[in-house]
Amino acid sequence: MSRKRRMFDIDMPVMDDIPVGKVPDKVLEKRRGPMAAAISENADALRNQQSTEDTIRAENDRLAHELVRLRSEGLVTEHVALSDVVTEKLTRDRKPGPDPELDELKDSIRDIGLSNPIRLERRSDGRFDLIQGMRRLSAYRALYEETGEDRYAKIPAGISAATDVSDSYRRMVDENLIRKDISFAEMGALARAYAENPSHDCDSVDKAVAILFKSASYTKRSYIRAFASLLMMLDKVLMHPNDIPRNLGVELKRKIDADPGLVRHISTAVMSEPDRDAAREVALLRRFVEPDAVAPKKPTATSGGKTRRAKTTFQVSGRAGVAKCAASSGRVEVRYDLDFTRVDRAKLEQAIATMLEDLQEEDDLTHG
Repeated sequence: MSRKRRMFDIDMPVMDDIPVGKVPDKVLEKRRGPMAAAISENADALRNQQSTEDTIRAENDRLAHELVRLRSEGLVTEHVALSDVVTEKLTRDRKPGPDPELDELKDSIRDIGLSNPIRLERRSDGRFDLIQGMRRLSAYRALYEETGEDRYAKIPAGISAATDVSDSYRRMVDENLIRKDISFAEMGALARAYAENPSHDCDSVDKAVAILFKSASYTKRSYIRAFASLLMMLDKVLMHPNDIPRNLGVELKRKIDADPGLVRHISTAVMSEPDRDAAREVALLRRFVEPDAVAPKKPTATSGGKTRRAKTTFQVSGRAGVAKCAASSGRVEVRYDLDFTRVDRAKLEQAIATMLEDLQEEDDLTHG
């Protein structure tokens, strides 16, 4: 038998030495052709693009929900046509008549725009009820009427959904409580109007004060109640209730409570001078609180018609805020957040004497 001849010598590796698992990417890269590599890269790019789009879509959804929430709370400023704003929902606590500070606000809006948007509530008819910002709205309306410019045809506003009327009043009142010039008579009148409105389910002025002025101190609420009651007793008598100082009004109310017949005497004395100005009316009222006080003489008319006196108005800054001053012939008025009745009389006299002396020296230099 012939012997078989071996043609090749092959050294087979031991099985344990052969690596098992994922083939390295570098090996696969060498094995793949250009087309396969391009397809793989495109698939990776599509996956990355889909992931990016999903992230953007989720962020847009979050921002959309946040915008809806902010709008519902009135925290997003929108521009609303002046003709769409209605001011009938709330009784305003501002005194009637021209606003001496409106021109200053108009000048500010012309120069830098409106820094604090008004607040509105949506109505079912597509229009908006004014909640806060009557002066700002009045300034915009005046500017649009004067200039006709489109930039004043719409006003920046924060718009929220309609709420309970008592909440709307609270928002208006809380904003106006920080005003230095708001009088206790204005606040008392607002409480009266709220209590007398049958739709408010409020059967007394005391309850109206508790609802509207919840943010005010107990003492301040008691002053407001006193003025509200005083206005009811002298409703058709007083011509200048907003000029009555706090202490005078509270003390007058206390005197009337002790002697209800005093109302008739006050009414007779005040109405005997139908042409009285604010200072004269306050002086007449003060005589019933301070019997020794001497009321200024009634001014005599120089002609049949009412004479309008020239007046200069200005403001002076002090430690307690800004003093609003008005000067006319023979008269100076100062409105300041200070109870002058509590100032030491000698100190007050000295301050006025110094002022008059300085003014007299200036007048002598001018006409000397």
